Amino acid sequence: MLIKGNDDGPLVAGELLLARPGFWSNYLLAMCSDGACAERPVPEWFGDDGADADALGEVLFDPEHWPVFRVPAEDGPGAVVIYRNLVGDYGTDYLLTHPGRTYAQQIASWEGDFSGIGLTWHELIHVADNPSSTAEGVQDTSARLLLVLPLLTDPDLPEAAPGRLTAALTVVGAPQNTASVTAEHLLAHLTRRSRHDPTWKSPLSGS
Repeated sequence: MLIKGNDDGPLVAGELLLARPGFWSNYLLAMCSDGACAERPVPEWFGDDGADADALGEVLFDPEHWPVFRVPAEDGPGAVVIYRNLVGDYGTDYLLTHPGRTYAQQIASWEGDFSGIGLTWHELIHVADNPSSTAEGVQDTSARLLLVLPLLTDPDLPEAAPGRLTAALTVVGAPQNTASVTAEHLLAHLTRRSRHDPTWKSPLSGS
């Protein structure tokens, strides 16, 4: 599998992994630490258990296979998430794809912490809610939102944001009685580390 602009590793389509137990805790658990909660985040917050998380972690971080999750959009830029499994240099890269371009633009990465350019909540929702009907990739809007969620760098969230995130977590298997708390922890962490400057040009503009 090749993604133009990022063909240095053994990329493989990862979309089928989204339905595997342990995926969402691997992907989002580290972002549940908001600095104010004494409770340690656990895979059960996402409906997983430790064994599931460990087993899928071996798949996600395999140096010989770098899972790629495509989030193509019908109207405007889409996103690509790549597990960069270089030995000694593991990380998750976030790229944008733009209509009419032949390459993907890396805008951020996660290596124990976030670095790069993020998006506002409304920009994330635009990507999540506009799946492409023709391109290969993730179609479910809840999974799409959760995949691009680490790009959130917006301290001014709308009132509907926690509810929307709670609903998305429930759709992918988080327990209904704890999904809202998990959403609160995620948003607290993401907005606390936020560095979004309203004067910056959005990477969705193609600039």
